[in-house]
Parts: sequence; C-alpha cells; structure tokens
Amino acid sequence: MTLAGPIEWLLVVHAATTLFMVGVIWFVQVVHYPLFSCVGEAAFPAYQRHHVRRTGWVVGLPMLVELGAAIAIVWCLGGALAWSGMGLLAVVWASTGLWQVPAHRRLERGFDAAIQRWLVSTNWVRTGAWSARGGIALALLVAPR
Repeated sequence: MTLAGPIEWLLVVHAATTLFMVGVIWFVQVVHYPLFSCVGEAAFPAYQRHHVRRTGWVVGLPMLVELGAAIAIVWCLGGALAWSGMGLLAVVWASTGLWQVPAHRRLERGFDAAIQRWLVSTNWVRTGAWSARGGIALALLVAPR
C-alpha cells in the first residue's frame, strides 16, 4: 500500500487510533481495573478522581479521531467492513456511556467491590468490540481499492 491519497491516509489514521485503543483496553481490562481492589478504601476516592481525569487525557483524543475516521470511511468507502466497524464503535461508545462512565462516577464516592467487579465484567463488551474493530481496521487497510 502506498500513501498516495487522502483515503489511504484516512485508513492509516483509523487503523492507528483503533489499534492504540485495542492496546489500551486490554491493559485496562487485564491489569488496571482488577487492581482497583488493591488501592485501599481510604485513598480510593482521590485515586478514582485522578484515574478518571488522567485516563481522559490518554483516550479522549484517540477516541474522537477514531470516531471521525470511522464515519469518514463509511461515507467515502461504504461496504460491509466499514459498516461493521461503525456498528462495533457504536457498541463501544454505548457501553462507555451507559456502563463504564456511571460505574466510575459511583466509584468516585468510594470503593465498592460489587461495582468494581461489574465494571470489569461489563468492560469485556468494549474489549471484544475494540478487538474486533482492530481486525476490521487492518482488513480495511490492506483491502484492494
């Protein structure tokens, strides 16, 4: 593949942001969220506030760029892969807004083991969706045009 035109650049940006988020979500799922239980109850509210703020700095821009790139790919290329990727991204954003963000807000009031376990278990939805998106992003990148 040569980066001859804007579509190729769009596909590279899309793949880069998607694969970045695949790495982040696996780290969060396997390491970060499970370690919440090791922080300690007294320090947890402050830890959680810092976690939310700092995580936003890491994932905010890549998630927005990924979304914009996915929309542009659907618009410019269409096809089953592009629409499947967009559907999975809708799952990621819905899961984030409906499950993960509310759980983090509850955890800001103090550690709750049940909420932490629920956060880990529901985050598998995002982990699976982003992982599948990684495959789609790579397939779009190498697909003949």
